[in-house]
Amino acid sequence: MLPAPAGGARPGREAPLAGFTVGVTAARRADELSSLLERRGARVLRGPALRIVAVADDARLHAATEQCIADPPSVVVATTGIGFRGWVEAADGWGLGGALLDALGSARLLARGPKARGAVRAAGLADAWSPDSESSGELLEHLLTAPLEGVRVAVQLHGQPLPDFVEALRCAGAEVIEIPVYRWGPPADAGPLAHLVDAVCAHEVDAVTFTSAPAAAGLLGHATERGRRDDLLAALRGPVLSACVGPVTRAPLADLGIPAVLPQRFRLGAMVRALCEALPGRYPALPVAGRTLQLRGHAAAVDGELRPLSPNAKSLLRVLLARPGRVVPRRELADALGCAAGGSARAVDEHAVEQAVARLRSALGAPELVQTVIKRGYRLPLEPMRDAPRCAVPE
Repeated sequence: MLPAPAGGARPGREAPLAGFTVGVTAARRADELSSLLERRGARVLRGPALRIVAVADDARLHAATEQCIADPPSVVVATTGIGFRGWVEAADGWGLGGALLDALGSARLLARGPKARGAVRAAGLADAWSPDSESSGELLEHLLTAPLEGVRVAVQLHGQPLPDFVEALRCAGAEVIEIPVYRWGPPADAGPLAHLVDAVCAHEVDAVTFTSAPAAAGLLGHATERGRRDDLLAALRGPVLSACVGPVTRAPLADLGIPAVLPQRFRLGAMVRALCEALPGRYPALPVAGRTLQLRGHAAAVDGELRPLSPNAKSLLRVLLARPGRVVPRRELADALGCAAGGSARAVDEHAVEQAVARLRSALGAPELVQTVIKRGYRLPLEPMRDAPRCAVPE
């Protein structure tokens, strides 16, 4: 089952995500992201798609640290705040912290983004430059503008190897020292991720957030392992919106033709704001029977008041809203109920449709929103919008 909705939120400026369910694939900073979404009214479903595996005791990191101390690099690239801090902390644990900072103090330090820059400064070091885009690509372009023949460059990795980045530096003549501070691994408990994949495939989630490319790849990989890749792709290319913190994060999705919302600034808060603008706009509010009606994920907003919906009620309302003002035959509504139940549409008879419609009317709190057309079906009595003609002429 999905978690209970955030209580009492009404759609509007303070709760633009009220009524929607948003999936969170992040492992690190998942609490912060979940809190940002919940404060805006969303119901959050967590499914960490990866975990960070520290390698503080790894022989490769220890050897790379000693290499930097013995022959200090001329350039140091800090790609993440957590990674740079982890490197310094690991060196402290080996009794090499002071020697490492002395070695790095003579280098030109480049930080990929503000968090990496903050970690560099917190260590008492001065950073020389950061790209405005916070991308590894711009950082690499900046490095390649200067002669690199024989230059020692230390590159702090961020969860996975950077073969293209490192190879480009080596092709330019640089001697590269790779600093493997941590790496990505599969989640220790795959249960929440499996639940998130199933919820996305069933369209029980309205949007999914991604804060790293490995998280996007991890979600896709897990769905593939469980034989649900096609279902997941269909959902993410259709009714389930993806939100990514930046273009690098989006890359695994873009390769598969999955659209995504991107913020102008690559921050969690900016991504949440972009989602707040994009997600409600996918569900227009319509004038129906003297009221305003909008489907919002697991709820309907009637004159701005959220009304929780069961899966059956949501399925019926979605079909009716697809053709507002027009009559939808009972047989078509029976098909929708059958699909919602995961069974055969033939198993749903017209009496079951009548009961489901009655429950939908009750859930909406306004029976007049769903009109019975005798011997034909049901319709939403759409009203003219100001002076414009009707959006759909009843059959």
